[in-house]
Amino acid sequence: MSGLGRVFGRELGTISRRPLLWIVTLGVPLFSALLMVTIFGSGQMRKLPIGVIDNDFSASSRALVRTINSSPTLSVVRHFTEPSEALRAVRSREVYGYVVIPHDFSRDMTSGSRVEIPYYYHYALLSVGAQVESTLRTLLTMATLKPLILTAQEMATSEQRAEEFLTPLNTSPYPLGNPQLDYHTYLSEPFFFVMLQIVVMLTVVYVVGSEVESGSAKEWLEKARGNMLVALVGKLLPYAAAFVATSLAGLCIIYLPSPPSEQGTLLWLAVATIGLVVASMALALFIFSLFPAMGFVISAVSMIGSLGATLSGVTFPLASMYSIFRYLAYALPIRHFTLISQQLLYTEGNVGAVWWNVALLAGFALLPLLTIRRLKRAICSGKYENYA
Repeated sequence: MSGLGRVFGRELGTISRRPLLWIVTLGVPLFSALLMVTIFGSGQMRKLPIGVIDNDFSASSRALVRTINSSPTLSVVRHFTEPSEALRAVRSREVYGYVVIPHDFSRDMTSGSRVEIPYYYHYALLSVGAQVESTLRTLLTMATLKPLILTAQEMATSEQRAEEFLTPLNTSPYPLGNPQLDYHTYLSEPFFFVMLQIVVMLTVVYVVGSEVESGSAKEWLEKARGNMLVALVGKLLPYAAAFVATSLAGLCIIYLPSPPSEQGTLLWLAVATIGLVVASMALALFIFSLFPAMGFVISAVSMIGSLGATLSGVTFPLASMYSIFRYLAYALPIRHFTLISQQLLYTEGNVGAVWWNVALLAGFALLPLLTIRRLKRAICSGKYENYA
């Protein structure tokens, strides 16, 4: 049997004796994909809990509360009597905001006087706060315009004409790439692959690092007849196959219910996904080979993988970061994968426009060749066995 076959068979035996490796390589990625679809599957935030302080206790104030509660985005779950009580509820996330209906609200509405309705919302939770704020602003603006519209109608002006006069600016929003304003569309896929990159990198560091620290690395290298490249390929091949299979399955879970409109996009996404898995494994192996101490490298890889959520440009625009972080982002496979997937999903699907990201993603696979001799020397010297 060839050295590659011997190492491959040895690793399959190791996996069969360690159920945790099955859970990590197969269970965790699939669970992550299902979790993302479950969290963002409804598409939009629904019935976010808010509160009300009604200082007017009138029919008009009750009608306003019913208007707010009828919104699909908000749900009035608490009536407060004191601002301090409402503020505590917001800080504890019992509600995400509250509206203060002022004294004489009904009188001012019927007389056509200017009405100011304060509202407070939890903006530390950025996406939730933005949703609450925009919904309340729209609902309260329309509510305060009603008495003016009624006055205009009494002056023989149609309701439509009154609304045009009171709100002279008409806007026509066209959300490109996500016309349904669906959170699932732009969060499930990138967050799943950020999670995948972390799991892949940690797994590589663990399976190679455990060989080095336990002292079994020399026996592993002997199985490969002293060829370090064969030893690494044979050892990591089962995990690469498992991660490719589970990541493609995750891709199907996310996109098969509502596939991309452009023909061939899913196929190219599958190719990019395989590239991300291989690039993440290669980067983890490169980092480990620089300093083959499993405990230290696991901490470093965890930090690098976690930064992927930000440095991929999904949660915050990269152009608004300091230049050092903009350049650092391109040292992570997830950044290139994100640019490729966004090009495929939100444009005409022309991969040629991001050819250099494709090339760099493929180039990560060559990184371990730079440090493979260093790793072999570390194994032969036994320097990092039982390293603390």
